Amino acid sequence: MTYTRENFIQYLNDIRKSLKEEPQKWENTSLEDFLEAMVAHTGAIQQMYINTNQNINADEHNWKVFADILEGAAIYE
Repeated sequence: MTYTRENFIQYLNDIRKSLKEEPQKWENTSLEDFLEAMVAHTGAIQQMYINTNQNINADEHNWKVFADILEGAAIYE
């Protein structure tokens, strides 16, 4: 799948809806907790890509990396 800005916008809408409709699936529901987890997950994301055999360089900015960071921030401890 090619990740575009439009895909990213849809993804943001989807995760916002998820938080609203299924907050029990989220570890970090406050903005402060979410941002703290986002910082931590951003630091660890390259290792996640290595561990899951994804050929992605987190230092190369693309929409998938941004989406993965936000997804991880929702549950990262």
